[in-house]
Amino acid sequence: MRLRYILILSISITALSFVGCKPDEPKPDDKPNPFPTFTIPTYADDYSSISSWANRNKWNLANVHDPSVAYYKGYYYMYGTDASYGNAHDGHGHFQGKRSTDLVNWDWVGGPFYDPPSWVADSLNNIRSRMGLAAIAKDKIEYGYWAPVVRRVNVGGQEILRMYYSIVIFNYIKTGNLSSSPFDGSWTERSFIGMCESTDPAGAVWTDKGFVTCSSSDRGKNFSRASTNDWSAYFYYNAIDPTYIVTPEGKHYLIHGSWHSGFALLQLDATTGKPLNKLGEPYASSASELTTRYGVRIGTRTAGSRWQGSEAPEIIYKDGYYYLFMAYDGLDVPYNTRVVRSANIEGPYLDITGRNFTNGAGDSYPIVTHPYKFNLSNGWVGISHCAVFKKENTNEWFYMSQGRLPKDIPGIAASNAIMMGHVRRIVWCPASKSEPDNLWPIALPERYAAVPDYGTITKDSLVGTWEHINLKYSYAQQDLATALTLKADGTMSGALSGNWSYDATKKQLILGNIVVCVEREVDWEATPRRVTFVYAGTEKNLNATYWGKKSK
Repeated sequence: MRLRYILILSISITALSFVGCKPDEPKPDDKPNPFPTFTIPTYADDYSSISSWANRNKWNLANVHDPSVAYYKGYYYMYGTDASYGNAHDGHGHFQGKRSTDLVNWDWVGGPFYDPPSWVADSLNNIRSRMGLAAIAKDKIEYGYWAPVVRRVNVGGQEILRMYYSIVIFNYIKTGNLSSSPFDGSWTERSFIGMCESTDPAGAVWTDKGFVTCSSSDRGKNFSRASTNDWSAYFYYNAIDPTYIVTPEGKHYLIHGSWHSGFALLQLDATTGKPLNKLGEPYASSASELTTRYGVRIGTRTAGSRWQGSEAPEIIYKDGYYYLFMAYDGLDVPYNTRVVRSANIEGPYLDITGRNFTNGAGDSYPIVTHPYKFNLSNGWVGISHCAVFKKENTNEWFYMSQGRLPKDIPGIAASNAIMMGHVRRIVWCPASKSEPDNLWPIALPERYAAVPDYGTITKDSLVGTWEHINLKYSYAQQDLATALTLKADGTMSGALSGNWSYDATKKQLILGNIVVCVEREVDWEATPRRVTFVYAGTEKNLNATYWGKKSK
């Protein structure tokens, strides 16, 4: 089971300017602001000075971990794992949230409950009894509250918010002792996924609906573990990190799982939100016997491995494909995001090269996010476990996750525990120059700031110096920016050489053999922050993504 880091942060700096406009546009001081509602965000990335619970109304996107986002009655509601810098949230309820009207400025809202749902201890001890194990006293159960998913659904003609949440039990299976107790020769207990619903999320009014599923094993009652260095995992499916989708045909599915053996697809009853079929005991003598009840396995990073370093599925449907996003590796620094897709909800899910993720054919591409560093900044690490959602009444797609500051930044205590919520626009980029309609989702390198549409981005406006990042897989290492110059004669030098061209209609910049998508965003690392051009794109044989922003 993966380690969870419980810490986070945010503050405020000042900045505004419209640098980055087209060369033929007047500067801001030459004419009135044509977009008076647009202000470049000023909240800072180091929020340690306002990290206390008393300052929660100042947090904005501070203290975000494993977010999920749904639009409901004029607001985007976001909920995530119980985590905060200095554990400021302790004792103040579970799955606190935020809400926003513009995806830039966020206000704190309360979560669904303050105490552990009573059904968790009851379900746990009922399972233990059937396994011949002693009950664990309720006041001795060690809980963790992780990774909810929230969706707007229509039930009986009424729109509601439905949330699936994870509750992890850390006690040992054999003795029921706390995980801090001496090793007892067994694995730690199972996780549970529950469900609650609300028609008043602003008032933090939720109705808990109880048990949905739990961690399940293909090893019967053999929960023994040779040592704490044994990573072979008793549980086949780990019941955490749910994602939820309603198909175009109206079928409801829950997908969940982490590390262990992969991701489970479980069909749900549309009205109740509970499993469509009876689950039965959460243990079986074989994987095939287990998966017929607890869900078909739709993906695994490495076939046969019980410690594979992938988790946090998130699924969307677009233009005939189910896109399945996932997190790779440990969450403190190396966390990065990949995406695969399938024409069918049950798979097979293939990556951009055709590798079969459902069969565990190896690492999947493209890279959607990865630790990175632009010049004159600390950069970001731990960027994954995402929510992917569409902006209401638009065709714009967004990616949201936490981003961590790197370790050991001078002047910031426990800097890697600073977790700022990152909202990024998604661009849909061609898999290659020869496949212009084979589009894949990539997150932009700079966070979303609701920059207005200043009009057509021209080729002339792209000429100049850029910070270019070859966003490649480098375990626990930030990919660094190098200079790239796009010259007026259509050649380039620095990080890349050869020729470049631009299709203004599609907003596609061709860098040699790679097609990247160009947008305006805020340069969050600049002082003061300013509007500039950014790009993101990939190529199916690159095994990397190109990120860039214009610096001069």
